[in-house]
Amino acid sequence: MTPPRNRQLALRTSAAFTNASRTPWGGTRLAALYGDALALESGAQVGEAWVFSLDPSFPSTVEGAALATHVESTLLVKLLDAAQPLSVQIHPADDYAGLREGESGKPEAWYVVSREPGAGLFLGFLPGVDEASVRRALDGGDDLSALMHFVAVEPGDFFVIDAGTPHAVGAGVTLVEPQRVIAGWAGVTYRYWDWNRRYDAAGQPASAGAPRELHVEHALAVTDWARVTHRGFVDSLRVRAGTPQPASAGCRALTSSASGPRDGAAERAVCAREGAPSGDLRVARLAGSGVCPLPNWRDWGVGALTVLSGSVALADGPRVGPGETLALLVDGDTVALDGAHALVMAARPGERR
Repeated sequence: MTPPRNRQLALRTSAAFTNASRTPWGGTRLAALYGDALALESGAQVGEAWVFSLDPSFPSTVEGAALATHVESTLLVKLLDAAQPLSVQIHPADDYAGLREGESGKPEAWYVVSREPGAGLFLGFLPGVDEASVRRALDGGDDLSALMHFVAVEPGDFFVIDAGTPHAVGAGVTLVEPQRVIAGWAGVTYRYWDWNRRYDAAGQPASAGAPRELHVEHALAVTDWARVTHRGFVDSLRVRAGTPQPASAGCRALTSSASGPRDGAAERAVCAREGAPSGDLRVARLAGSGVCPLPNWRDWGVGALTVLSGSVALADGPRVGPGETLALLVDGDTVALDGAHALVMAARPGERR
């Protein structure tokens, strides 16, 4: 299906939410930051808001109809808030032999919106850690995070989490999480370790409860051991975009691509280094006030615009405020920013490699 022009495709989405049994680590910051846009009550505990989703289990909607009835896309975008650390997990590549029919890899990226002091992420394994040492730790009920890089984060930090990367979001981090999932298929997550926690049927911590399912053999099999134990591993994932500047409008590429956005006065299309490489996702940040061109990613089809603060107005289209997401064709059209802080995201189209 060929998407229509951007000015004809500007669909404001409504989010789907995971329940507590699936995201027992969820916090209340999404309700505090974006309660009006997400229709959340004050103090609501929400781990994930699926703001751009064609997943039939957690579909975003447009005026009550599933987003999948309006567009085709491999993009999935969530807002995520962790009051407790997430499990240590990993995603396979699309060509992993252990995937079943209808299952897809799920490469992703993280953009840090806010964090509590000292909060961070767990990424990869320390140099010298190998499969045998990880297996010993898991068999012994040890703390697997002690074998991982802990990376303290700041708002504006951006990470690309490719297939084969063990990872966990730590407590006190709120972020935007774009992912790529083959349309109509289920993105797969293998859980390495869940902090030895137990839960009751409602998803609440309970010493007499049951642990969540682990997928250790699959997780070990898909880990890219040489890459994730390399001394330069964390730096290879991260772009430190910093806090957006409030001055004139601009657009900055967070992933490398030949068709990134043009320079702006406040944001730069070319990072201090080329940005974290990703063949699966494109992400750019809009910031400031004034007129700014979107990236030209038309070849990647329908993407998403998520506003974190301020507002973004499309030419001949709607104005989008904090916590709101639009499905749109990212094709270089001009937008007007008003104290904006927003992300534009797209995912590589196509079928399983």
